[in-house]
Amino acid sequence: MSEWSSGEVYESYVGRWSRVVAEEFVGWLDQPEGLRWLDVGCGTGALTSTILRTANPASVLGVDPSAGFVGYAQQTVPGATFEVRSAADLPDGPYDVVVAGLVLNFIPERIEALRRMREIGTTVAVYVWDYAEGMQLMRYFWDAVVALRPQDREYDEAPRFPFCTAEGLAGLFAEAGFGPTETRAIVVPTEFASFDDYWQPFLGGQGVGPAYVRTLDDADRDVLREDLRARLPIEADGSIRLTARAWAAHASR
Repeated sequence: MSEWSSGEVYESYVGRWSRVVAEEFVGWLDQPEGLRWLDVGCGTGALTSTILRTANPASVLGVDPSAGFVGYAQQTVPGATFEVRSAADLPDGPYDVVVAGLVLNFIPERIEALRRMREIGTTVAVYVWDYAEGMQLMRYFWDAVVALRPQDREYDEAPRFPFCTAEGLAGLFAEAGFGPTETRAIVVPTEFASFDDYWQPFLGGQGVGPAYVRTLDDADRDVLREDLRARLPIEADGSIRLTARAWAAHASR
């Protein structure tokens, strides 16, 4: 239950927070200048644009199965090349660095994808949201859903993606044939000007949570909205200050 097509809507949901994580992620990789990079599942280009701005690469190719996302990235990220490709159809390379931001959990054959990344890349690095605990904007949402509609617990991203932890990523890398894998948490602030700033992106249909909201009738949607309003830590000025945690991993072959 997810839909990925509109870059503008995705940006308002989690794309804006991914950009903050991407900067920490690329800095942590600490790669030399002049390398060839491949961004797998580039989405709207959050990670691609960060590589261009901070890593001084020789080239960056971003690939994503969504033509809508690739079109958005082509319009907003000059200096990179983009292609519509899935993780099962990666180019031959070789690449110095292969990265994948916030996409590994959406790849059905993720071990095979990591093995392919290892074949074509010298260094492979990924990051995913901590759905179980640290991605607060999503955690508040799914806690409200499960409390109101326990029959819909199966849609919650935490039990669906249990490997989105430091240990889980290290295990996936080991299964894909990598040697020692380094992991770390990346925590960034996610501040909303108002409850509407938090809620409106859930009405856009981009991502698992927003796609779930579209399945609800008006009455159930209103109940969920008001339950969330009661749960969230809304400040006196109406703002909501949360944090988002991602788990990152990298290894070299």
